[in-house]
Amino acid sequence: MSAGNGPQPASSNSGPALSIIVIVYDMPLQAERTLYSLTPEYQEGVSAGDYEVIVVENESANNLRREFIAQLPRNFSYHLRAEREPTPVHAINHGAGISRGRYLCIMIDGARMVTPGVVRNLLRGHRLHDQAVVTVPGYHIGDQLQQEAVNLGYGVEQDQALIESVCWPGNGYGLFDVACFSGSCAAGFFRPHSESNCISIPRDIWAALGGMDTRFNLRGGGLVNLDLYKRACEFDGAEHVVLLGEGTFHQFHGGVTTGGEARDVRAALIAEMTAQYERIRGEAYSAPGTSPVFLGELPWQVLRFVKDSAEPLIAERQPARDQGILASVAAQA
Repeated sequence: MSAGNGPQPASSNSGPALSIIVIVYDMPLQAERTLYSLTPEYQEGVSAGDYEVIVVENESANNLRREFIAQLPRNFSYHLRAEREPTPVHAINHGAGISRGRYLCIMIDGARMVTPGVVRNLLRGHRLHDQAVVTVPGYHIGDQLQQEAVNLGYGVEQDQALIESVCWPGNGYGLFDVACFSGSCAAGFFRPHSESNCISIPRDIWAALGGMDTRFNLRGGGLVNLDLYKRACEFDGAEHVVLLGEGTFHQFHGGVTTGGEARDVRAALIAEMTAQYERIRGEAYSAPGTSPVFLGELPWQVLRFVKDSAEPLIAERQPARDQGILASVAAQA
């Protein structure tokens, strides 16, 4: 099967506006929830004609069920691949190569459910600017990062219980009530993030970037998603748009860096990933320092994350503000 590496020609205007490429590997239960969260039945304010979802599954011992695949909506397509390398990079480039949308939304991890306004607001974001790079903040199900919670006995059963406790999928935004910021977004909304697991890019920027860099051939792709995020957000002329009121929610599935192996094994793998990035890019990774435009509605469940994001910044600036007031008073005395 073709890997579809490298940039692809622009799509026809007759296709959908948005192509969402979801990569699945050895996570059928979690991927089914993720894919349902992308259906027109779940997504609000859009129809099947507005977007397509391209599901690319790298073959494993636990593929998606045939019955589930057969029931996917008409704007979904499913592609099973036999992958020789332990990376999703080729699957992503393959999905991009067969996509038709003017914008490419990359979801490298099929275990990440999304909120009901994601598709509508991705499209709104692209309408703001012809070079808009639109990103969705990331969360983990649970009250702490899953790579830490796993050491306290957290697993698939606890994860599923939390999701059911908010009556998902009927209550899509209830996921915020049982989640915490992911590590890449832990600094909050108003400081730089290091990646997005739902990043939407105009096709011409995707082509200029050359797609996903196939040199990232470590398990899980190494830091390839961070690399794409940085290169897209820093692309000359790009406008970074963040969907403040939407989210992606990582379900526990024993992933490469989120709790699937012992702490020392994860640490060694992350060190290897970091070293590979430095060899490829010639420098250590640093989050892009963008000045994003925040877009979208704010469900009340998100307000605690807004508060937690703002309070440290307010505290940092308070002493300077107080000093300025004191200096002004002294000057007038």
